[in-house]
Amino acid sequence: MSALLSEILDPSLVVLELREGTAAEAILEIAELLRDHGRVQDYFKFADAVMEREGRTSTNTGEGVAFPHARTDLVDRLILGIGRTTPGIRFGPTKELVHLIFLFGVPKQMVTNYLVCVGGVARVVKDKTKRDALLAASTADEIVEQLRTGALLVE
Repeated sequence: MSALLSEILDPSLVVLELREGTAAEAILEIAELLRDHGRVQDYFKFADAVMEREGRTSTNTGEGVAFPHARTDLVDRLILGIGRTTPGIRFGPTKELVHLIFLFGVPKQMVTNYLVCVGGVARVVKDKTKRDALLAASTADEIVEQLRTGALLVE
């Protein structure tokens, strides 16, 4: 597994059950968590950047997963907040609901690192068994461990 992915996985940045019902509200909820843990300089500008990016092209993968993100100077290192929702949230024009949201904040100079990290997470969630394990996890620690273990197995 990429050392970078291991560095940004943090159980305190996982929302086990998002309380919000729209893509924009879910992005705000996860961004709020990142702000509360000191990972984002300006929460409102960061959330706006993520939503502006999402508005151009949805990051819904079609597998019940979305990867909203922003390349911005509002973060000084690569960050990842994770949200999960049992009922699902609509992201973009597709009818398939999203249940796992991986919100990345990317410093403008760290595009390659972002691609390595998002690629690691994407390889894990592409596998239905691994995705189901993330959905069934009962704690944030378990979600992070599933991602770490899954990334090790696919690389």
